[in-house]
Amino acid sequence: MQRETQGSALLGRQRETDLLEAAIERAADGGGGSAILLRGEAGIGKSALLEWAGHRAREHGFAVLRAVGAEAETEFAFGALHQALWPLLQRSTALTSHQRDALESAFGGRAGAPPSGFAVGAASLALLAEAARTSPLLLVLDDLHWIDSSSATVFAFLRRRCAELPLVIIGASRPEGAAAEAWPTEPVELQALSRPDAAALLLHRFPELATTAAERLLDEAAGNPLALVELPRQLPGEQQRGIVPLPDRLPLGRRLERMFAERLESLTPAASRLLLLAALATGTDGGSGAWLCEAVGDGAEEALDRIEADGLARLDPAGRLVFRHPLVRTAVISCASESARREAHRVLAGFLAPDDARRLVHEASAALLLDEALAGRLQEAGSRLARRGGDAEGALLLDRAAALSADPAERARRLTWAAVMAARGGQLRHTAALVEELKSSPVPPDITPLFAYAVVYVDQSHRIGFESSATLLPAALDALTAPGAPSFGGLAEQVYFKLLLAATYTDDPRAWAALERHREHTSDAGRLCYRAWTDPAAGLAEELRAVVDGMNEEQEAGAAWLLLWTTSAIDSADDDLWRRFTGLHGYATQGSVAKAKCHQDFLRGRWDLASVCLREAETAEDLGYHCNALVFRHYYAHFLAGRGDEARFREIERLIRPVAAQARMRFVLERLTHLRGLIALAHGHHEQAYAHFADITPPGRPPKGLPWLHTLVFDLAEAAVHTGRCREARAHVAAVRAEGSAEISGRHAFLLAAAAALTADEDEADAAYRAAYAVPGAERWVFELARLRLAHGSWLRRRHRAEARDLLRAAHHAFRGLQADPWAQRAEEELRAAGNPVAPAPRSSPAELTAQELRIARLAATGLSNKEIGQALRLSPRTVAAHLYKIFPKLGITSRAAVAHALGAC
Repeated sequence: MQRETQGSALLGRQRETDLLEAAIERAADGGGGSAILLRGEAGIGKSALLEWAGHRAREHGFAVLRAVGAEAETEFAFGALHQALWPLLQRSTALTSHQRDALESAFGGRAGAPPSGFAVGAASLALLAEAARTSPLLLVLDDLHWIDSSSATVFAFLRRRCAELPLVIIGASRPEGAAAEAWPTEPVELQALSRPDAAALLLHRFPELATTAAERLLDEAAGNPLALVELPRQLPGEQQRGIVPLPDRLPLGRRLERMFAERLESLTPAASRLLLLAALATGTDGGSGAWLCEAVGDGAEEALDRIEADGLARLDPAGRLVFRHPLVRTAVISCASESARREAHRVLAGFLAPDDARRLVHEASAALLLDEALAGRLQEAGSRLARRGGDAEGALLLDRAAALSADPAERARRLTWAAVMAARGGQLRHTAALVEELKSSPVPPDITPLFAYAVVYVDQSHRIGFESSATLLPAALDALTAPGAPSFGGLAEQVYFKLLLAATYTDDPRAWAALERHREHTSDAGRLCYRAWTDPAAGLAEELRAVVDGMNEEQEAGAAWLLLWTTSAIDSADDDLWRRFTGLHGYATQGSVAKAKCHQDFLRGRWDLASVCLREAETAEDLGYHCNALVFRHYYAHFLAGRGDEARFREIERLIRPVAAQARMRFVLERLTHLRGLIALAHGHHEQAYAHFADITPPGRPPKGLPWLHTLVFDLAEAAVHTGRCREARAHVAAVRAEGSAEISGRHAFLLAAAAALTADEDEADAAYRAAYAVPGAERWVFELARLRLAHGSWLRRRHRAEARDLLRAAHHAFRGLQADPWAQRAEEELRAAGNPVAPAPRSSPAELTAQELRIARLAATGLSNKEIGQALRLSPRTVAAHLYKIFPKLGITSRAAVAHALGAC
């Protein structure tokens, strides 16, 4: 759309331009890069802000890269990435051959083995780093809601790394797009222009507009800049000047498309044909004006002049025909007849190479009848896309192949593959729909294992059910591991993981039996994961590292779930391990990475990141991964329990316990019981805590396998000692030691040593405490280390030892940093008893809140819900929630109920 400018400024966008300007200046001054997402409805001014940012960046010496999503190109892996980086790749001289091969292969310019999503992301980062040595970079990503998922994954990888370079990434998306989920910051929500700004824009663009007409247009446009610019264009001069009244109804929102359609009806046949070809064309060559004119033939040049004169599209400096707004493209396609669209697809197919995946899509769109040969070619192309990391795009091609299949059995096979690819690509709701469709008719026997996998994928991830895992997957493994059985692209490994996940979540003996029966049929990573959850032993963490180090990037991508689940079993992941998977494609992998990171954040004391769990839960819910959402909330409950926040813990527990109970998720249910005990410990309710811990692992009888149960030894020992059960506590420590717990991982070793210190005899206690501190990596476990120091300091204080104060102060400092208030209060009490009182924790003031946060806090203090606050401030409930998660720690509170008191006391 046209920029809503007055002079060089953007009307009504001071906040947004200040933000963009600050990001550009920071990168220009060497302060590092950043990423900003602009989000708003069609026509709200996103593209105008992107143009403004590009202009300002060039003034600061930036090189500007650009990619624009297109609805017709969502099926082509790495298409948008090609737009953005191809100019750099052509000029690059510093990339390694491996990096260049990865990018050229992703862009379809090189034959050979397809690259992994990680390889493309790493090569893209290297390419940008090379270019950034010459000048800072601005990467503009318009219409993110239409960018292909493979490119979106790489852009997400680059956003997480942009702070390392003088690189500013600015994206724009519609509200209904999922682009915001992977951004590191909250999107900048573009609201409608205020009435004064809208009036100023209207007057600037149409100075002769009559007051009566202007008032009506302002009412109808409701602050939408595109409507303000476009609606008056459709009015005759008499209506603009107020001579003739305006029509009763003016189009808005979706009706803007119809406004463009009315303009399209006046075009010549050649102009209409050229626009339709441009709207349906894909790739950089498809948008070339010369290419399109050649396809149209006679009258093309005159048609192009007419299109530009009407302002529907224009040739950019590169010679590409660019629509002035995505709604124009949509209107062109929707207004064309079915036969005209089919003919345009046929023409476009004829201009593309036979092996080009885009040609197949055009051929499929042009087809009137079932075509088995074309369906087979589409299936091959979809499989190639999936191997390149484009699972979501591959699923779309398999869908098309199924629709063209003349043989019902072949149709079922292709739909089954489409279901699996869609699940891997993060399109789980689409997978669920395909599975239901497949259930309505017989599935060919040869595809049964793949169908079973698709069913289980939906049941586990979408429906949070595990019964089908135990009933379908053992037979699927039997079939997949039979002599001469097809591999389905390494499906046995993925089936093994899904069965292992079900076994660890539910402890179903059928699943465990099948896993044991097939453990020799899986990879090193699969066997290692099985051992980690059933028989953890010395050296397991080192074996895990050796397996990972011995893998290439493609192998890592296939084994990511197994490796991450292994680290979850033994709490051994270092920060580098999950980072290795950050660039891999697909939400399925990224969700597993995020879960591993949330748990690591809790274990490592990064409790300021607790709210990330809730944001990830919302993302998972939006994508249909309801089991992931439950697990993210379950991890959030860990932070609440550690802080002793019983009220908010109960709220979360009410959400997840009934669902986990129905799914028989022992993994979640027992941990919730453990967290109840942890809260009881925080508040000094030691008898209650002991009952919870003993309910999970009876003293002296640690369960076999399931290594997380061994980590309860410290909590149980503390509760036992405070309730006079020292004998039981010592027996449990001895039993856990006999099981070899200390050899499982560094965290297991530290917790066992800490429990041994709590239960040591009087003359051995001091040495035992110091031995626990000396366990390698003890400082990593911030919360448990602070509790150990509190216990040790209390023991020393009772013996009038001067060094007690240092330990108690260190514990108190850690608890304050974690916002673990009950624990901090106990440390304060001990310090006072030691004659060293501490100042009360500083309370934040409303002045430390941003203006928006203060508005939200005040509304929350009145009892309004997130939805009601959002309605009052024109924000989404999710945005309100994200602000509240930032407000709580600033006010020194842990619950919504405390907001009013905190504001009143500040």
